[in-house]
Amino acid sequence: MLNRLKAIFFDSTPDVPLPARALEQRQMDAKGLAYQHPPAKQASVKAALEWLCRAQDQSATADGGVARDFSLIKGWATSYPETTGYIIPTFIEMAHRSGSGELHQRARLMLDWCVDIQFPEGGFQGGKIDSTPKVPVTFNTGQILLGLAAGAQCYEDPRYVRAMHKAAAWLRDSLDADGCWRKHPTPFAAPGEKAYETHVAWGLFEAERVAPGKGYGEAGLRQVDWALTQQAPNGWFASNCLTNPKAPLTHTVGYVLRGVVEAHRLSERPDLLAAARRTADGLLPAISVEGRLPGRLDAQWKAAAPYVCLTGSVQIAHALFLIYQATGESRYLQAGQRLNAFVRRAVRIDGPDDQRGGVPGSFPIEGDYGKWEYLNWAAKFFIDSHLLEMDIQGERYV
Repeated sequence: MLNRLKAIFFDSTPDVPLPARALEQRQMDAKGLAYQHPPAKQASVKAALEWLCRAQDQSATADGGVARDFSLIKGWATSYPETTGYIIPTFIEMAHRSGSGELHQRARLMLDWCVDIQFPEGGFQGGKIDSTPKVPVTFNTGQILLGLAAGAQCYEDPRYVRAMHKAAAWLRDSLDADGCWRKHPTPFAAPGEKAYETHVAWGLFEAERVAPGKGYGEAGLRQVDWALTQQAPNGWFASNCLTNPKAPLTHTVGYVLRGVVEAHRLSERPDLLAAARRTADGLLPAISVEGRLPGRLDAQWKAAAPYVCLTGSVQIAHALFLIYQATGESRYLQAGQRLNAFVRRAVRIDGPDDQRGGVPGSFPIEGDYGKWEYLNWAAKFFIDSHLLEMDIQGERYV
């Protein structure tokens, strides 16, 4: 099981000589990042958006979904339903901001594909579109629900509305009595309960906003309440990783934190904001002056990996900005800005098309998370976090 998980999420490099482009990127990363001169936010967001468009166009399955990644070893991957689902709201937001009809068309291609691959009962598969086994999975369904809810609200297409209700009802009705999802785990992560499925609950919150009164939001809040039973007094969460719950990835820390923040935004319950702040306050000392955050953190919030999980950094930055908006405390804003600036330094805004604007899984590129890969969800979270930072600072994206 663990070997299969590593092949999917972590060290997926075959035992072959590295191609020239991988060697070049390794050499660039070995020089470190220019601390004083991160690229401009506007240019970085534009490059990441263009990279995501290429990832949709270059998917090896050419189906309207977004390629999971571009690998410096293997090239473009097949489409990834889970992350295509939550890329949809980012494309809709960028379409609104830019007035781009093309981005709306791209979002609808993704939506149409998601509708086509939905299981009759409402769930969605895990893994890439060509992964097996093909079984409905709680986590992936929640992520795609974020896109279906955004599509139902923006386009008012009955196909998207029906698909949203099917996915939301399936999640609502498969929740255990104590608020934990156990019935439909992914075959692509280690077995066990997952606190980070607060990010699934967020999908239910978005469905609740589109179609209130069907119990979607209440079900999501029950899951978040269960997840908080896994939170330690210092804000760290147990049962919160794909493979190593004793040292979770910042990626899954970002998931669980965002879900708790979104639960507060829906319910305005003070205890949920307090819970989010406990986790944020635990994270802040782990973020260096230049914005480096170790890719794994142990139960004392100490480094448990030598690399940076860039996806987790921008996810956490976004959550910190939301907490800043809720509290007005500048330390959250400043920490998020440091995280974003660090990740911008790791994103090339020039160079080959396949890499330009892509966000590596790790810094350096050969770190264990997404080794040698540029990940589509990393680019999505990068865009989202930077847009919110720009909004807070009064910088308009044009």
